[in-house]
Formats: sequence, C-alpha cells, structure tokens
Amino acid sequence: MKQAWFLGGKVQLAQSDTGHRAGTDAVLLAATVPASFAGLVVDAGSASGAAGLCVAARVKQARLRLIEIDPSEADLARANILANGWQDRASVVETDLLAPFKAREAMGLTRADADLVITNPPYLAEGKTRISPDSDRQRAHTMPEGGLERWLLACHALLKPHGVLSLIHRADALPEILGALEGRFGGVSLLPIYPHEGASATRILVGAIRGSRAPLNLLSGLVLHEPDGGFTPRAEAIHRGEEGLYPSP
Repeated sequence: MKQAWFLGGKVQLAQSDTGHRAGTDAVLLAATVPASFAGLVVDAGSASGAAGLCVAARVKQARLRLIEIDPSEADLARANILANGWQDRASVVETDLLAPFKAREAMGLTRADADLVITNPPYLAEGKTRISPDSDRQRAHTMPEGGLERWLLACHALLKPHGVLSLIHRADALPEILGALEGRFGGVSLLPIYPHEGASATRILVGAIRGSRAPLNLLSGLVLHEPDGGFTPRAEAIHRGEEGLYPSP
C-alpha cells in the first residue's frame, strides 16, 4: 500500500500497490467545486477517494458520498476518510454505478439528492485499446462499449433538479460526452487542459446543469507545465489547494 499526500499535505491518501493511482486529474476535478459550496457532493467512481477528499479539504461546508465498485478500493476510501478525520462529513457506498436501474435503486443510488456530482470515469474503451494485464487496473481504467453514456445517465439520476455535474475526461472523448449530455443537461461549460503552452489539450473538464437550457460556454484553458517541466504558477496553486477551477456552472 502506497501513501501519498495531496494539496500540499492537506490530504493523506493510502493507495493500492497495483490498481488505480490518483494524481493531477483528481486534483483538477476537485478544484471545480467552489470553496464556498455547501451541500452534498457525490464522487462517482471514487477509487480510494482522492478527488472527494480533496473536495473535503478545500470545501469546508461540503458533505461527501463516495461511490466505488471495487471492494479493496472502497475499503481504502473508508480508511482514508478516517485517517483524515472526516468521518462526520463523508461516507462510502460500495456498488456498481453501471448496474441496472432497479439494482441502483435498491442501493439508494437513484434518490436524486446530490447537489453536485464529480466524476472521473474510466478513460479506456473496451476492445479499442491495449489493456493492462493487472485486473485491478483493468476495472479502474476500462469502460465497456456504450458505458460512458450509461455512466453519465447514472450521474444524472443522482442529481437534484438543477444539480451540477462536473467531470474530467480525455479531450478526444468530448463528442461522446456532449452526445450523452444532450437533452438531459444544459449550461455546459468546457475547460481544456493543456500539458504545456502550444500543445493540444489532453484533458477536458466539463460542467453541466441537470435540466438547464442555457447555452454552451467555452472557457479559457489551463496550462499545466512550464518549459522546464515544473507547474505553471496557477497549476501549482491549484495543486496546493490555494486556488480553484470553476468550469462547473
């Protein structure tokens, strides 16, 4: 088991020796939640809890519910909540976000009680890319065919009317994401993430409002790295928990 620290030491995180390893994507996703936010945040597909716990560290009035299918990752998430002393604000639900509606309903995953859902879905399409031989990494990183739309439908079911969805994904997945949001979400905001100045975006942060009819908004992108490989000043401030990103409406 590997120990890591996030947000300049504000978050202690135990992670699996194999399985999914959290990093910049989790920090950026958490930074989409404004520090002034108050309400229930659901981390859909939380793994060991990095994004949700980074929210807890920055957003003092937020309550957290972490949803994770992998039993070992769910156990790590519970342990990480305790290690950081946030057991009065955060909990873990161990279940399959892609289960049929009735199964999710039985687990309380269709209550539409979340004010905000953050999610970092598996990035790799099953059958279309080389998959890790490690079974834990396969589960964490691979989405079945048509799975992204089903994933976002499940997030939609978790949200209150006019609740906010915030997700991070590969930039080239944007057409599929927008297709899944159409007719269900509006007020979509897009924030591209560039590895360095002059590069193509490799990630996209997407914010959307359940049931809104507001138009799409393309925001100024974030450049992560200076030419020497270090973080840009803004990216450094975000990674230290001193500044947020606001692609979510």
